[in-house]
Amino acid sequence: MAPKRPTGAGAFPKAVESPAPKPPDPAQLYAALDLGTNSCRMLIAQPKGSQFHVVDSFSKAVQLGQGLEASGRLSRSSMTRTISAMRICRQKLERHGVKRLRLIATEACRRAVNGDAFVAQVARETNLKLEIIKPEEEARLAVVSCAPLVSTKTEQLLVVDIGGGSTELVWIDISHVPPRERPRAIMRLHAGFKADPGPFAAAKVVDWISVPLGVATLRDQFEDVEDDAARFALMSWFFEENLSKFSPYSAETVRENFQIVGTSGTVTTVAASHLGLKRYDRTKVDGLRMTSDQIDAVIQRYLSLGPEGRRADPRIGRDRQALIMSGSAILQALMRIWPTDRLSVADRGLREGLLYAQMSADGVLEDAPY
Repeated sequence: MAPKRPTGAGAFPKAVESPAPKPPDPAQLYAALDLGTNSCRMLIAQPKGSQFHVVDSFSKAVQLGQGLEASGRLSRSSMTRTISAMRICRQKLERHGVKRLRLIATEACRRAVNGDAFVAQVARETNLKLEIIKPEEEARLAVVSCAPLVSTKTEQLLVVDIGGGSTELVWIDISHVPPRERPRAIMRLHAGFKADPGPFAAAKVVDWISVPLGVATLRDQFEDVEDDAARFALMSWFFEENLSKFSPYSAETVRENFQIVGTSGTVTTVAASHLGLKRYDRTKVDGLRMTSDQIDAVIQRYLSLGPEGRRADPRIGRDRQALIMSGSAILQALMRIWPTDRLSVADRGLREGLLYAQMSADGVLEDAPY
């Protein structure tokens, strides 16, 4: 006997409301792309209160500056890799319908004799218009991105952005700014280090410098030194030598209300190693404070591991093992010059600075505490 067909079989199913969130209004979206010496990174976000909410992102190690130190040119293979990554970015921008965007290129394109030609090639092949920015703007964007991490107790601030091809340092005096207004005073620097702040208390930029040494360019300077520890010591010494023209370099005293904010893959990797994270977690790293002793302990562990040990470490990886030592050499030099227990780790950078600057200029961020 054939089984009885259940009642309602074959009927159309009732429509069920999709649990998927409503896509954001393209008119509210902003995009920021940062093409550096090593990586191509992009964020798409919408304003949310005094911050922003990330809708989509992209990050790819394209090694645009590979071979630049020796030849002075961007190689064909590195440009091909980068353009492939830029095509993915274009697809994401088109999918979300983003109209407000800023796409920047930094040290590799600044230094390469064919940097402008490469930017024109990107425009032809992807319809994306890159803008090669000057070192001062790169420094400003790094500072603005770190504004939410500035303590209301801080009076002297050093922001350090360790990139692939250069390192930016900005020393800021906010001692005359009311404590609750200090993060916002840092944010207002997006208009320029010497811009008129209007009726607001101003953050004073004491000095800034762009050192043409980042994790890739510093590594390339000493790649012929075979001994791991000797190469590290030379890199740290050489970077410090290049800071001699930075006016706060010889500051004799460091006050208790002095804060360093470090933003880079080096700083976040050192933080992840300090925490013993088996899997990277931005929520645990961004805003973490580390002492110079804790940083030095991680760096000494890296040295004891050696190249093979660092390749096997999941927090470093095969691709970054050489770069982490040149970045650590820069970090160690900074902590040697300005010893402090107030180094704040920032998992943020030029993309975030670009977004804050665009949104702040458009007046779409709420006037609320960070």
